[in-house]
Amino acid sequence: MGNSNACCVAPQGQRGKKKDRSDVYAPEPEVPKEESSANLQHISDREVAEDHEEDPSNHPRASTIFLMKSTAPNGKVLELTSHHRSDGLLVHHSSKKRNNHHINHESPNNLNKKFSSCSTIYIDDSTVSQPNLKNTLKCVALAIYYHIKNRDKEGICKTLDIFDEKFHPLTDSVPDNYDSIEPEHRHIYRFIRTLFSAAQLTAECAIITLVYLERLLTYAEIDIAPCNWKRIVLGAILLASKVWDDQAVWNVDYCQILRDITVEDMNALERQFLELLQFNINVPSSVYAKYYFDLRSLADANDLIFPVEQLSKERAQRLEATSRACEEKMKEGNKPELKRTVSAENMSPRLSRVVLS
Repeated sequence: MGNSNACCVAPQGQRGKKKDRSDVYAPEPEVPKEESSANLQHISDREVAEDHEEDPSNHPRASTIFLMKSTAPNGKVLELTSHHRSDGLLVHHSSKKRNNHHINHESPNNLNKKFSSCSTIYIDDSTVSQPNLKNTLKCVALAIYYHIKNRDKEGICKTLDIFDEKFHPLTDSVPDNYDSIEPEHRHIYRFIRTLFSAAQLTAECAIITLVYLERLLTYAEIDIAPCNWKRIVLGAILLASKVWDDQAVWNVDYCQILRDITVEDMNALERQFLELLQFNINVPSSVYAKYYFDLRSLADANDLIFPVEQLSKERAQRLEATSRACEEKMKEGNKPELKRTVSAENMSPRLSRVVLS
């Protein structure tokens, strides 16, 4: 060990210097709490916080855009005061609700509205999990109508060529004033109903369509206007049908519905729609429920009555059976977990009773 040629020779300048034990066993510097992994924010939360914090299509507490568009600056709800059609559609211009202290103007639909009493209960067949298709399409068309009607008209319409019917027409002939003719509620409803009927889409898909439409307007910072509303709605329906339905409709099937459009155009529309959404196609259940109930509020404010029927004894029994099944399922989920097995080393000896004869 005393050989100077040994390989374990201390470097010069440190030879003969003893190490202090306090240096060897010195504690490592503590990591600040904000830098520890336990306090790191989840990646999904960080992404949402960076982009569009007030986006109603992502946050359940943010107010929907169509509900704000249907409200006047003074806080009153706008309604379509012209006549109602026999099928429940609203036509012509919108104005504020009139409140007269001497004469109470009631629409014909309000007079026909049925209310529940102690002996009679009226319910509709539309729920958040199974909405009524026809009435949901009317509400979605009304929300799109308010988007177009109450858009910002002061500056130039902010749009993209992929949505402009002048560059990508859906029909053979596009009128010269296509960008100035504002569609009525019944025109929007007819366009949506044609696509949903031909593709056999569900009412839930209509709500997802409205979510994607408002997400597009927020992310891409564009306006929905007479020049682009059809292609924006078509792109939202195309994407919603593929995300929501298990057996999605192919792009070539839409070409059978809209015969003047090509598959290449549909593919480009879908691709650019996804890119503008930043591939964010997730719709939380809380956001879906918010859009459903806001659509119900919009329908109630504009006298779009959902069909109701008197609660019969058979239907009451079915509702009670469904409620009982849900309660039992909740009880099963709240059951205490089974106790973990105990090691044989930690078991205390048990004394068994023996009968001696």
